[in-house]
Amino acid sequence: MSADVRSYFGRPIIIGGGIAGLLTALHLAPEPVLVLSRTPLGSEASSAWAQGGLAASLGDDDDPALHLADTLAAGDGLCDAEIASRILHAAPDAIEALANLGVRFDRTPEGTLRLGLEAAHGRRRIVHAGGDGSGLEIMRALVEAVRSTPSIVVVEGVEARRLAVEDNTVRGVWASCSMSPVFLGTGRVVLATGGIGGLFFDSTNPSGSCGQGLGLAARAGAVLADLEFVQFHPTALDGPARPMPLISEAVRGEGAVIVDETGRRFLEGLEGAELAPRDVVARAIWTHLSNGHRVFLDGREKPGLTFARQFPTIASACRHAGIDPARDLIPVRPAQHYHMGGVAVDQDGRTSVAGLWACGEVASTGLHGANRLASNSLTEAIVCARWVAESVAGSAIGVRTRSTARDIPAPDPVSLRPLLSRTLGVSRDGEMLREAIRTLLPLAKRADATADPAAVGLMIAVAALQRQESRGAHYRTDFPDRAVVAHRSRLRLDEALAAAEELACSPTLEKVEP
Repeated sequence: MSADVRSYFGRPIIIGGGIAGLLTALHLAPEPVLVLSRTPLGSEASSAWAQGGLAASLGDDDDPALHLADTLAAGDGLCDAEIASRILHAAPDAIEALANLGVRFDRTPEGTLRLGLEAAHGRRRIVHAGGDGSGLEIMRALVEAVRSTPSIVVVEGVEARRLAVEDNTVRGVWASCSMSPVFLGTGRVVLATGGIGGLFFDSTNPSGSCGQGLGLAARAGAVLADLEFVQFHPTALDGPARPMPLISEAVRGEGAVIVDETGRRFLEGLEGAELAPRDVVARAIWTHLSNGHRVFLDGREKPGLTFARQFPTIASACRHAGIDPARDLIPVRPAQHYHMGGVAVDQDGRTSVAGLWACGEVASTGLHGANRLASNSLTEAIVCARWVAESVAGSAIGVRTRSTARDIPAPDPVSLRPLLSRTLGVSRDGEMLREAIRTLLPLAKRADATADPAAVGLMIAVAALQRQESRGAHYRTDFPDRAVVAHRSRLRLDEALAAAEELACSPTLEKVEP
């Protein structure tokens, strides 16, 4: 840090420099705020990689009630309908606010927003910017706005490692620094750290996104929710590149189809076929691959020769792999893409720890339920960022001015990826989940770089073991049916550790949910 850290004491701290974090900072202006970004702004945020755009009921044939119905259907009984309705009703105004900040959305020749179609949406309601470069364009505009806002101080290359908590109340943040750890006293912290892709070998997310926010919240004693629901995108480019380039389902929305090596459209028997909910398509592709087939996306007829113009980012990734998507089949396979679970929050983004908020993918608002509807994630981030900022601005919590130095290593999930990829993938069963829990338990208790990723993986595995059903993105081969009663899951780290310890003593233990 170049400035005297004492000058930052007491101001709100936002951990994360993606869309959720930057918009929260902008909505807090003119109150001074500090943004901690592990990397240079925009360089490794999942937000910048987002292709699909933002979902909102903007068409003449659409309204928030229809958008809500599609969201609830995709969420498979676990959405919080009241929260979802509130977010989706606010979405059109939030998109207009982004346009006013300078986001260049795609428009028709008449100047109206161009609306796309994605899986499980009953209407064209996806707003794009730069075709499949929506996240990058939104980040461009937000970074420019943040850089020009005097009340926002962005500190790049600094990573939050622990939250200081007393009596279930945030008192400060321990962060990394080039020379030594630094303590920032504050009573208001916003987690906007993104997702968990770095825990998996096959992921479309930056490898550095390995659940840091979940680890911070868990170590602080916060309640986490719905951790077992990990979304695997059906169509990542199947090649050696890691992270895996995403082939947005907007391509299927424009008519591309999924075939195997024989040219057969093996999804035709599914309701919705290629545009069925993501979990359904991902499992079908995973099963077909497991049976020895290869799977391809065929966009040669539709979008056809306009592919590169409509999807320049995807076309570029294909070219790097030696594929011309207008003439060649694109090999695809499922890859970890989004986490519906996260830190449990209320309608204003408040967590169970006083002075701690969460926004974006790291939060569990109840919008997504068991399976996120396509393009609802960026919508959630831009809507909730305003509500979080309003809540933070209206709160005043005391800070700690000093704390004993703590040198906590940066989280490193590399050694865990094979285990987590195998046991927490598209299909799961009790045996593999118990294996994961037994392996992760001692690692989560250590004080090295694997401890926090292991703790996050352990909590996901415990939640998945306790959910004895298949619902949405959580599919267990030993419990293939849905439970009669839908319920959301909630878990603290101490509860997960206790469950894991009990499992070590009783190898077949599984908690039957009410």
